[in-house]
Amino acid sequence: MSRTDTVDTDAGTARVTWHPAGKPKLVLALGHGAGGGVEARDLQALAVALPGHGVSVALVEQPWRVAGRKVAPAPRTLDAGWRGIWPVVAGQGLPVVSGGRSAGARVACRTAGELGAHAVLALSFPLHPPGRPEKSRAGELLGAGVPTLVVQGGNDPFGRPQEFPEGPHGLVEVPYGDHGFAVPKRAGITQERAWEVITDAVVEWIASLG
Repeated sequence: MSRTDTVDTDAGTARVTWHPAGKPKLVLALGHGAGGGVEARDLQALAVALPGHGVSVALVEQPWRVAGRKVAPAPRTLDAGWRGIWPVVAGQGLPVVSGGRSAGARVACRTAGELGAHAVLALSFPLHPPGRPEKSRAGELLGAGVPTLVVQGGNDPFGRPQEFPEGPHGLVEVPYGDHGFAVPKRAGITQERAWEVITDAVVEWIASLG
């Protein structure tokens, strides 16, 4: 059974929805992107799949979403919100993997070192704005400083897998997937299989962290 906590942060009130494992080995905290919330299909798929593998999943709604605003604030404000929820997700005394999709992945990378994250899961990392590869955010990814897994759609306009620089991170491609991991109906992969690619990869990677 899921439960929801509200958390006061320097950026406002955040919300953490827990999908607990029976005997958790670690916690996966997942933030959302700038264009949506924790209802994103990839976040929900992980929240369903991972508790059965000993991972409690905490879906984190940033204060701007909780307040009903439609536009995400500046990165420093997003980081402040993430710092504010950290004592809650780390409160069980378990290792915490910091993660998120899109803007949430950037937050996880930027704050991993200072918060003592066990690892980082970056879903649909926005390597650059669409059509602007010169505006690279690779420095955030490469600077995470902890084991990092990127899961990226093959057709993501914010950065296709082949655009990513070499580095210490792992990278899993979701064939034909866009920024939300949606695949065309005529693709060589079904949508359900796309979600399985994501969950299977994350389960395997987390098991490898030790």
